[in-house]
Amino acid sequence: MSKSEYLKLADVVAAEIASGKLRPGDRLPPQRSFAYERGIAVSTASRVYAELLRRGLVVGEVGRGTFVSGEARRGIAAPGEPRGIRIDLEFNYPMLPEQPALIAKSLRGLEQPAALDVALRQGTSIGTPVMRSVAAAHLSKGTWSVDADQLVFTGNGRQSIAAALAAVVPTGGRCGVEALTYPFIKGIASRLGISLVPLAMDGEGLRPDAVQKAHHEAHLSAIYVQPSIQNPLGMTMRSARRINLLRVVDELGLPVIEDNVYAFLDDEPPLAALAPDTCIVIDSLSKMVAPGLTLGFIVPPHRMRESVMASVRSGGWTASGYAFAAAERLMGDGTAAELAKLKRTDAHARQKLAAECLSGFDIQSHEGCYHLWLTLPTHWRSQSFVAAAARRDIALTPSTTFAVTPGHAPNAVRLALAAPPMDQLEVGLRTLARMLDAEEVDFDSTE
Repeated sequence: MSKSEYLKLADVVAAEIASGKLRPGDRLPPQRSFAYERGIAVSTASRVYAELLRRGLVVGEVGRGTFVSGEARRGIAAPGEPRGIRIDLEFNYPMLPEQPALIAKSLRGLEQPAALDVALRQGTSIGTPVMRSVAAAHLSKGTWSVDADQLVFTGNGRQSIAAALAAVVPTGGRCGVEALTYPFIKGIASRLGISLVPLAMDGEGLRPDAVQKAHHEAHLSAIYVQPSIQNPLGMTMRSARRINLLRVVDELGLPVIEDNVYAFLDDEPPLAALAPDTCIVIDSLSKMVAPGLTLGFIVPPHRMRESVMASVRSGGWTASGYAFAAAERLMGDGTAAELAKLKRTDAHARQKLAAECLSGFDIQSHEGCYHLWLTLPTHWRSQSFVAAAARRDIALTPSTTFAVTPGHAPNAVRLALAAPPMDQLEVGLRTLARMLDAEEVDFDSTE
């Protein structure tokens, strides 16, 4: 079958979805059965399914099959925005009751004309010497000491990831990433013309042998990894795995983009403490302080700093002067560190509650993490469980959101624990526990 013919067959299935003949949640037949029904080769059926996955019309779940997603879109769409749902277990920005007062105290006086005169001026990719000094002291952790002259700033963590990617991966190049990873990197890479190569993981995190294999097969330009409080799995890479991973990337000559945004919840220093000439560390204030008052940090090796600075400028990712002024106060007077300490305590309490409410179910996380990974019982599918939860006013994130390769998502969901007040969180978790004990057939999954 020619390329145009298999695309035409994909269009036929797409039309069936658009017309409602195939509804969201419907399971497509196995590829062999589809091939028999349509009178085509199994290899052609595989190409049709791959095209439907690429368009976002279907989702695949490992061991379960391929299901209609009901999302008639092409390309990569960014995850949505908070929807005002009553119990939000989808978006993960911790906001403590006491933090507005703490932040207000830290920013007192910033509204004065003299302070605003400085804050309202144009920022630069490297800030001021004072800002770099304050940020370096704030970011340094354990055996990792940040040199102020390494620092580059952006408006937020996503911009920092984009700038780092653009600096070390050429257009058309490939970057290795964990097979389940931070969803926004998919959209960032797509817009930069970069292909993401999924790298196998195990209970310790990213596998070094997977990096070797991918580089030999696809010639990677870099890898992106979350060694501490990985999103969505919550794991922190142990020392032996870190050493082995860094040995491999050193042998291959690969730079490492290290996402450290959740690391304030953990004691482990970044990979850069072991390999300062290899790792580009990414961090921001969005989780530690607040999503509405943030600043992105990039700590590259000295030899990469100029290219990272150029990337920030060309991408238009320079932070505002006001963000610099606010962040300098929050980090300099210890408010950011105090918030990090309070949020670590809060995250522990939420994980403890989640463990109690979901006792007996297959959950994976870290005791000080703001999210957890819930593998569903065999009688539930990820997409239909999310839909059933939404009808109970609970927002979750399906595994397909985090999977780099379409059709290779496990049968699981991520629960973000940060947003709801504790009483609402308990209600939501206990509701989910009752759902997990029930059968999927007890719920209308297509609405």
